[in-house]
Amino acid sequence: MKVVFISNFLTHHQVPFCLEMQKRLGEDFKFISTVKIFDWRLKLGFKDLDNEYDFVVKAYENEESKALAKKLTLESDVAIIGSTTDEILEERLKQDKLTFRYRARVFIFPDGFYKTVFNKEKLKLFYNRHIKFRKNKNLYMLCANAYGAKDFNFLGLYKNKIYKWGYFLETNKYDIDKLIEKKEENKKIEIIWVARFVKWKHPEIVVKLAKRLKKQNINFHIRMLGTGVLEEKTRKKVKELNLEDVLEIVGQVPSDEVKGYMEKANIFIGTSDSQEGWGAVINESMNAGCAIVANKKMGSVPFLIKNNENGLIYTSYKELENKVKSLIDDKELRDKLGINAYKYITEKWTSSIAANNIIELFDSIINKKEYKITEGPASKEK
Repeated sequence: MKVVFISNFLTHHQVPFCLEMQKRLGEDFKFISTVKIFDWRLKLGFKDLDNEYDFVVKAYENEESKALAKKLTLESDVAIIGSTTDEILEERLKQDKLTFRYRARVFIFPDGFYKTVFNKEKLKLFYNRHIKFRKNKNLYMLCANAYGAKDFNFLGLYKNKIYKWGYFLETNKYDIDKLIEKKEENKKIEIIWVARFVKWKHPEIVVKLAKRLKKQNINFHIRMLGTGVLEEKTRKKVKELNLEDVLEIVGQVPSDEVKGYMEKANIFIGTSDSQEGWGAVINESMNAGCAIVANKKMGSVPFLIKNNENGLIYTSYKELENKVKSLIDDKELRDKLGINAYKYITEKWTSSIAANNIIELFDSIINKKEYKITEGPASKEK
């Protein structure tokens, strides 16, 4: 079975899955990178991974690579397509070959529907990529967002042909009981937030939480990791409210060092809204055994978090505050959620499981066999 995965450029979130696919398929698996990594990502410390793996074909590099990318896209048994030209997609689908679109959701931005419907160019793109071939029996959708199926079904697209997907990060193996014990040695309950300082990640909510908890004389300390356009504004607000003793803005931290901060933290809070397509920090904090309190609107949360079992989900600021306080007060609950989070992400949502499941899915469709995966990666969405 020859499989090709097409996306903008290779990210560290995609590498573990690609390595697992290469392990199973060898030369029959290729990742096609359609554009060079954006400069702003390099400035944030991300690496250009396109040059580091032999399964990557850089379609943007020269005409020879572009021709090879097109050949692979058209000839492979299965194509997972996040990004490609409409012409190549159309040519592949006319050959009636198994094709999976890869997307978070349609209405990821609050005004996304209107921006698409009332913008002729965007409407044309959406039509060519999703509507034009809606009746093609070999066109399916992998949704890297818990709300994607609802969006597409609302539009009458990919009915009964949507499967759970997402990011499958490299997981670190710990003696989870010892890691939890180490966290409990903190003199104060350590809370961590990791994100870019941008509007839809809501750093202001963290400041509000710190202010409220301090006013109640609760013993805690928050670290905020990241940078962005709102970082300086947030720093000024922390100083203005005299929160520097309880809230530390660490700033930008290399991605391979973030895990060290998470390993020390008792609680992780995810405050992004529905514009968070996935939210790989949820994977990372689960792996580090943090007790998680996360906004239900984040794309990965309903897939990964089972409320009160391996994390806590909130829908309002008051609920966030109350759930953080409950974790601060209840060591047993903190420990239970942290241990269960670690077990779930290392046993149920790994790159290895994702590769096994999706290959089984491909095989079941191509050979018209019963598909038995009912939960986890590549299970059918309702």
